[in-house]
Amino acid sequence: VQLQASGGGLVKPGGSLRLSCVASGLTSDYYNIAWFRQAPGKELEEISCVSNSEGTRYYADSVKGRFAISIDNAKNTVYLLMYSLKPEDAANYYCAIGLGPDSSCNRVGMDYWGKGTQVTVSS
Repeated sequence: VQLQASGGGLVKPGGSLRLSCVASGLTSDYYNIAWFRQAPGKELEEISCVSNSEGTRYYADSVKGRFAISIDNAKNTVYLLMYSLKPEDAANYYCAIGLGPDSSCNRVGMDYWGKGTQVTVSS
């Protein structure tokens, strides 16, 4: 299983970005894909997760109302739309996948991780 994250970059405060995470080599028809982020000197934070089978979504309070996660099952791709970006959103963003119908949408439930994509929010 491989995950490829992309879409990071430099954006001004208040701006928007769309991150993509493409999953390949999947070994299950059921999975959860989550986005995490880590800023220098800070702990890894789970910010959003989606189930491909149930469509349920999770958002951390820090991004609720500003970020939106969506999934294209035909492409095995998850998108993270980020609006109203703040300097504190700057971090390395990672996507991860938990496989199987019993997988959970949290760090412990993730089986594979992709490499990060850097988001910088600065004027």
